[in-house]
Order: sequence, then C-alpha cells, then structure tokens
Amino acid sequence: MKTYNYNKYIAAIALSLVLASCKAPMATVIKDEVKENVPQNFNQEDQGDANNNSGTTPWRQFFTDPNLVALIETALKNNQELMITLQEIEIAKSGVLAKKGRLTPTVTAGLGAGATKAGRYTSEGAGDASTEIEPGKEVPDILGNFEGGLMANWEVDIWKKLRTEKESAVAHYLSTVEGKNFVLSNLIEEVADNYYELLALDNQLDIIQQYTKLQQRALEISKIQKEAAAATELAVKKFEAELAKSKASEYTIRQEITEKENQINALCGRYPQPIVRTKEDFMTTIPQTVYTGIPSQLLANRPDIKQAELELKSTKLDVEAARKEFYPTLEISATLGLEAFKPSYLVKLPESIASSLVGELAGPLINKSAIKANFQTADARQIQSLYEYDKTILNAYLDVANLMSKVKNIDQYYKLKSEETKALEQSIDIANQLFRNSRADYLEVLLNQRDALDAKMELVEAKQKQLSTVVDIYKSLGGGWK
Repeated sequence: MKTYNYNKYIAAIALSLVLASCKAPMATVIKDEVKENVPQNFNQEDQGDANNNSGTTPWRQFFTDPNLVALIETALKNNQELMITLQEIEIAKSGVLAKKGRLTPTVTAGLGAGATKAGRYTSEGAGDASTEIEPGKEVPDILGNFEGGLMANWEVDIWKKLRTEKESAVAHYLSTVEGKNFVLSNLIEEVADNYYELLALDNQLDIIQQYTKLQQRALEISKIQKEAAAATELAVKKFEAELAKSKASEYTIRQEITEKENQINALCGRYPQPIVRTKEDFMTTIPQTVYTGIPSQLLANRPDIKQAELELKSTKLDVEAARKEFYPTLEISATLGLEAFKPSYLVKLPESIASSLVGELAGPLINKSAIKANFQTADARQIQSLYEYDKTILNAYLDVANLMSKVKNIDQYYKLKSEETKALEQSIDIANQLFRNSRADYLEVLLNQRDALDAKMELVEAKQKQLSTVVDIYKSLGGGWK
C-alpha cells in the first residue's frame, strides 16, 4: 500500500512539472494602422478610377519601341541579379520541404558489429558463464554483437508547432517569389530609363555637332571681317576658343554614350556591344498616358508590398512556433531488426529478432533562457517586419504622388523649353545677320549661340525626363513584372 501511495505522489509531481512547463509568454499584439488608413485618392485634384490602372498593363503592351522591347527581353534572360534572386526562391523552396519533412517519421536502416568481454565476477559475466546456447556449448568469453534493422523516430505534432513552422516557411517562399517580381519590375524600369538616357545623349551629340559647324562658320566670318577691318583679332580668338570648347564637349558626350551603352549591356548580362536604337524619333515621341487607379490597389499590384506582407505573416508564424517551444514534446522511437553475438545465429528466427518501442513526453523546466531568447527574438522580428511593411506602403504611396506631380510639371517645363528654344533659334539667325552687316558685335553672337545651345540641351533632357517619369510611375503603380 505504501508503494502504491509513493508512486501516486511521484505521478502527481511529474504531472505538475509538465503543466508548469506549459506556461508560455504572450506575443506582442501588433496593429497595422498604416494599411487601414491608406487615403482614398493620391491627391485632392485627381479622383482615381479603380477600373483604369496602368499598373496592371503587361510591359509588352506598355512599351512600343521594338528596340527597347528586345533589350528588355535580353535582360530578363541574362541579368545576373535576377538569376541570383531565382536561386533565393530555390533556397526558400528547399526550406519548405525541410519543414514538411519534420511532420513525418524518420526511418533509417543500419548495420552494426562489435565485441565485448564482461568481467567474470560481475552479474553480466556470471550470467553469461552459466548460460548454455546449445547442449554442451557455453557462451564464449568474448561476445560479438552483430545487428541490423530499421529505426524510426517521430515527433508527434501535438501543439501544431511543426505545422506552424511549415506555414512560416511557405510564407517566406511566397515572399521570395514576390521579391523576384519586384526585381523584374526594377530591371525593366532600369533598362527603359537607361535606353531613354542613351537616346538623349545621341540627340545632344547631334546638337553639339551642329553647334560646332555653326561656330566654324562664325569663325570664318570673323576672319573675313578682320581682313576688311570690320572686326578685331579678339573676335577671331573668341570664336576659335568657342569652337575648341564645343569640340571638347563632343568627346565628353561620346564617352558618356559609351558608358551608357555598357551600363545597358551590363543589365543585359553581356559584354560590350553596340545598342541598336533609332534616335531620330526621340524628340517627337509622345509619352504614354498613365492611369493611377486608387491607392488601395497598390497593396495588390506592387510586388514589394506583397513581399513585405508575406514576410510579416512569416514572422508572426515564427513567433507562434517559438512560443510553442515552451510546451512539452512527444517523441516516439521504434526499432525492429536482427541481433546476435554470432553472424550465423542471425538467421535463427524468432530468437534473433529484436524490437523496441519507446514514447517520451518531455518539457523544459529549469533554465529556459535559450527558449526565452528565441521567443523574444522572434517577437522583435515580428514588430520589425510590421514597421518594414508600413514603410513600404507609405513609400509606395509617396512615390506615386510625387511622380504624378512630376508628370504634370515636366510637361509644362517641356512646353516652355520648346518655346524658349524656338525663340533663341530665331535670335541666332538675326544675330548672325547683324554681325555680317557689322551691326552687332561678336559677344552678342556668342551669347545668343550659347543660350540656344543650352536651351536645346535642356530641351533634350526634358524629353528624356518626360519619358523616364512615365516609366517610373508605371513601375511605382506595380507595373512591369506581369
């Protein structure tokens, strides 16, 4: 009776310890206020149409220049950063398989051999010495041990901890897929922006070459006027200096063109080669009309937002899994095979059959610092992921709002620059005619020509910014990866 009560007390103490080990801290409750408070429109003037959003347009329909389309296709096949991102997806996929594998029992097969000699005056040695395997045959002093069989081990997912870890791995995998889409979107934007910058440099080179010819003619006129005593040596030297300056600028632009071509080649994952392009239509290219839709559509269209959302989901699940580390775990182990001290006895059945089945329920009791640290780290990462998600949403909204304003302002800037360029071109003809008739000095001619040159160069830059801004807002709306 006393033994029975003693065992009952031990069982009660063990149960109390197991229940004590089940106490786990609570995770921080986070609230996503930024997502809930996304404005209805990007600004008060533009009321977006949910049914008209350029971000959903496939990039092959958005870009109409066949040379640009060919460059984008090459970049999508060969870009190294994209290839690196694809391997990140494969790594995350392997992580899902690893977590899924922990839900099923682990079965291994093994073979073993060994030899032992027990002391004669021990319980094991005395038992072996008094045992006969067969009539007249005693157990040898040195005993071999030959075994082979199957071993299984299974952690029973009683708290769904392993399933939670698998769900976290799946969310992380999906976030890497969205990360790949974001790299695609950025890559297409970068190729298009660099392509338009290259076309702008081509047109600026043409302008410089035209300006050089203009300076050459002006220099010839100044020399003729000097011989006719209508101008001085100072005018000749000024025109010579301006001619040298324009020729030097030409080489600067040529170098920029080479670097820009190589930058595009790098995006395409290839060695330097000429970039096929048509520069003649650049200044007459009309930018695409972009429709912004409504701000809430950014949550579904932009890959970086979806990536941050999935990472937030993954970290929440990590916190849940880390919390369940405080609970006891149930492991079941089993073995089945053949075992004997002599190889020839392995085939003697059922005597050589060996098996075992063990179930173990264990939970942490003392010194939980490692588990607590793991939980606190997961909880902090969950909060960090929320801030990252909120920041991504806010930046996406601000990107679109800023670029919408930029589109309007750059259009007005381009119109005014066009008017300025036209007026200065007319003033060049007037100044040259007055200079030939000695009614204007060389400084007036030079200043007019310089102003016209600057205006033309700025007009080309304005056209490039106009086209690039449309590309940027297309990408900011979530376009480019479909």
